[in-house]
Amino acid sequence: MIRRLGKNDHEVCLNLLKTRPAENLFIIGDIEAYGYEQDFQKLWGEFDESYELIAVLLKYEENYIPFATKPFNAKGFAEIMSQDSTFKMMSGLKEITEQIEPFLTQPKRKRQTYYAKCTQLNTMNIDFSNVQQATPQDAEELVELLTSVPEFSDSTTTVERKLRELKDGSSRSFFLKTDGKIVSTVSTAAENSMSAMVVGVATIENYKKKGYATKCMLRLCNQLLGEGKELCLFYDNPEAGAIYKRIGFEDIGFWMMYTYR
Repeated sequence: MIRRLGKNDHEVCLNLLKTRPAENLFIIGDIEAYGYEQDFQKLWGEFDESYELIAVLLKYEENYIPFATKPFNAKGFAEIMSQDSTFKMMSGLKEITEQIEPFLTQPKRKRQTYYAKCTQLNTMNIDFSNVQQATPQDAEELVELLTSVPEFSDSTTTVERKLRELKDGSSRSFFLKTDGKIVSTVSTAAENSMSAMVVGVATIENYKKKGYATKCMLRLCNQLLGEGKELCLFYDNPEAGAIYKRIGFEDIGFWMMYTYR
């Protein structure tokens, strides 16, 4: 049985999601931020014959994210999406989205990235004491660095947005400074009470291959893991993936992003 979830279902819903907090980073974060009663956000759940919640479908704006722990009614979830005139995107773990995909129209675009998580750092004798945590005063220089790195040339991050995130604590950034300027940085996004996404790992070209990004990652991960949070990240560059795995990240599957209409 599939039905809408409400605030009375909060405990049972989180109990399901927290079995894999890194994998459910976005769903947990959106529930904590916006709950169950917003026009732009809705949740459905599938219950088995024993009234146990086995699957969840989140709608946030035009995007849908499914999650399931057991075989679930993929066709039923697809019907919910198809009946929504605002539906444009589906994203989630490949083993779940690929079950829904056959019941939807052909996507305009489909992208697959590696999805990795970290619950414990590998023992590494690296001194990261010179890595600093960013304050709002660093926002402008951080954005200048990101926009100067080719991999982030299409980044939508603005100084105003970075400033807001650093002020309200919705994101945190760390950086390493040398020769009087910030040369490497890393940030978080989609932080919630159980997990956080690592994003924006960037180093200026002339300062690459010096271990600066690894130091920034270690400082960030050490702090978050100390708060009891699981960390996750996307990557599609095997070279970058090798660095993350040395730190302690492990592949947990593929994250799919489909664009429709």
